Amino acid sequence: MKQSYYEQVGVAMTCRGFAEYEAMFGLREEELRRGPILDVAAGGSSFTAEARARGFETYAVDPRYEGDVSRWIEEAREEIEVSTAKLDALKEKFDWSYYGSIDRHREGRIVSLDQFAGHVHSESGPSIYSGGALPELPFADDSFAIVLCSHFLFLYAEQFGQAFHKESVRELMRVCKPGGIVRIYPLISLKWEPYEGLEELMELVRAEGGTPALRDSRLPFIPGSNQMLEIRMNS
Repeated sequence: MKQSYYEQVGVAMTCRGFAEYEAMFGLREEELRRGPILDVAAGGSSFTAEARARGFETYAVDPRYEGDVSRWIEEAREEIEVSTAKLDALKEKFDWSYYGSIDRHREGRIVSLDQFAGHVHSESGPSIYSGGALPELPFADDSFAIVLCSHFLFLYAEQFGQAFHKESVRELMRVCKPGGIVRIYPLISLKWEPYEGLEELMELVRAEGGTPALRDSRLPFIPGSNQMLEIRMNS
């Protein structure tokens, strides 16, 4: 039987760049200037490196940062090839209007990982990249003006249940400043199904002092991934 959705065991390494984050999260310069910014479950993405090069105070957190970073960077390189083969088997199901082709998509992953690798090993790297995982992040309350979480929550709905998602959303809100913004993308699972517990989570957000809304995302690629969850923290 022909494969009908993207199959993944465990959490994949994400390697995405600044332009992709701008598109998927609808980021604007005036927002980014408010900083500081936190990229949660950042993996091998170069967003933090590129954002800092543009003068935005940005930090990243991921459980992999606690281990041998050099080793898993090489594992990420191997994973790029594996994931490209998976995408190739399903390429007619994806929207290639942003990336142009599967080859350009692969090249983007490699460039992002290379930029991340150079930055994480730089002199300032240890102070910028923190080891930590949802639902308990190693930051004080009200630390960041913008909190982003890409390709983790909701995407792995089969591996992480509703209780985990509730705790994680609470944690993203905890580290976000009053008046700040939390954005999570995408809102579908690896089987391209809408997250069933989303409305319940939005009720939780309201109860915890945030205003949730579904916003359009400008990164058309995964089927049905045209929205993100935005949480505006009450002042």
